[in-house]
Parts: sequence; structure tokens; C-alpha cells
Amino acid sequence: MSTSPTTLPASTQAPGRSIAAWWQAMPLSLVFVLFFLIPLALIGMVSFWDFNEYELLPDFTFKNYVSVFDGCSNMDEMCVTFKTYLSTFKFSFLVWLITLVIGFTVSYFLAFYVRSSGVQTLLFVLCTIPFWTSNVIRMISWVPLLGRNGLVNQSLQGIGLINTPIEWLLFSDFSVVLAFVHLYTMFMIVPIFNSMMRIDRSLIEAANDSGASAWQTLWNVIVPLSRTGIIIGSIFVITIVMGDFVTIGVMGGQQIASIGKIIQVQTSYLQFPLAAANAVILLSIVLMIIWALTRLVDIRKEL
Repeated sequence: MSTSPTTLPASTQAPGRSIAAWWQAMPLSLVFVLFFLIPLALIGMVSFWDFNEYELLPDFTFKNYVSVFDGCSNMDEMCVTFKTYLSTFKFSFLVWLITLVIGFTVSYFLAFYVRSSGVQTLLFVLCTIPFWTSNVIRMISWVPLLGRNGLVNQSLQGIGLINTPIEWLLFSDFSVVLAFVHLYTMFMIVPIFNSMMRIDRSLIEAANDSGASAWQTLWNVIVPLSRTGIIIGSIFVITIVMGDFVTIGVMGGQQIASIGKIIQVQTSYLQFPLAAANAVILLSIVLMIIWALTRLVDIRKEL
């Protein structure tokens, strides 16, 4: 007489599964703690230290945070800190807006106008080609193009459109935004394209059968269903631009200020507590932006 194997109840299996899940999560958790939480805690601790020209002085003082907002109580003129944050927010907003338009357009074309999956893959890979080289190389490549004697100015002068070189093409807000868009548009394309590929095509057919125009279908069907990708891409772009200092330094000719640039300069002068205080403030603002964006959509539920 054969006997069927005994099946353990769920309550008996649960502890083993729980332990296995903890073991699986432990390596990533250790990496997260060692390389993210502990460095952040150290930055927060150092931001309350004192310093002089030669050394750091372990202490607990708010002097660094007061120094960050020094002069901001003057209502007649905006302080340097507020001007710098406004400049950083300006670049973040412009880059976010431009990358959103480009990313949504490219993703929409790939997802709904390219029928062949092979062609989709090929075109998507072509979008990633700039990422095959270093960010620094891609950024510096704009210098010989946009410079006073660069290819763009020489071409425009050659065909008679301008008589003198255009000065604002390089080492300006324009060149900074252009470089940012070039470097980070892919961070917007990937999540939006992923969201659009998951849209049920029968919903679009139903909208068309109901008499909806192309714009109505786009605004009322595709955009809401792509919201998760838009939010994820926005988080990527905004957080990267907020902390970037290399691009602003090179493409701005070391003449344009940003919070990341200020932190980099302070560390170069060994003002680590002051730089740490600025980093904590910047991190707090970025986290508030991320929190506000994640309130618009439940990312964990929709992924």
C-alpha cells in the first residue's frame, strides 16, 4: 500500500522560509549599510564638528549650519546660499523638462510606432550608444563644437548667418543645460519606455473605437499609464543634476555656481565640516523632492 508524502502545514514552513529570505537579503543589506548608511552617518556627524586651517576638531556645534545661511536674514538682498540653490533648482527644472519631453517622445515612438521587436531593440540600443563612453569624454566633446572658434561658429560664419562668433554657446547656462540633457536623457527614456511597453494595447484600441482623438488617447490613456516611468525617470534626473558639479564646472567655465560645486570647493580647501553641513542640507532637500514625487504614484505597487 503506497502512502502519499506528508505535506507540512504553512505555519510549519513559514519559519524556514523566513530564515532563507533573511539570508538572501543579508549580502545586499550589508552592502547598503557599509557603503550608504554608515557614510551618511559619518557625514552627518562631521557636519557638527569644528575645524581650523589645519585640523578637524570633534565637537557638537551648529556653527557650520549657521555659516551656510550667513547673511540670509538680510531682506534687502538675496544671500549667496539662496542664489546658489535657485541656480541649482533652475538647472534641475530645465533639464528635467527637456529630458521629459525628449524621453517621452522617443519612448512613445519606440513603443507604439515601431512594430517589430527586433527593430525596437536595435533602436533602443542605438539610444544607449553615448553611454558606451565616459561622461567626461561626452561632456568635453562639446567644447570644440561650441567654442568661439568651434565648428558651430565657423559653420555659421562660413554660410554668412553671423559675422562674429556667438559667445553664449560655451561656458554659459546654455552649454550646461545642453551637456546635462546629453548626459542624462537616457535615465528618462528607459523607465518611460518600460512603462509604455506594459500598457495593454486593447485599451488604446478601445479609446479609438470610442471616438477619442490621438491627443485624447495620449493624455487620458497613455500618460496616466506611463506615470510610474515618468516619476522614476524624474527622480533619476533631478537627483543626479542636483548633486552634479563636474558638468557645471567644465561646461560653465568655472563661472557658474551650484550646491555640488560649493561642496567640492569646500572639500578642496579642507573645510570638511562645512562641506558636510551643505551635503546634509542638499540631501534633505533631495529627499523631500523624492518624497513629493513618490506621493504622486505608489511605485512599489505599480512596478
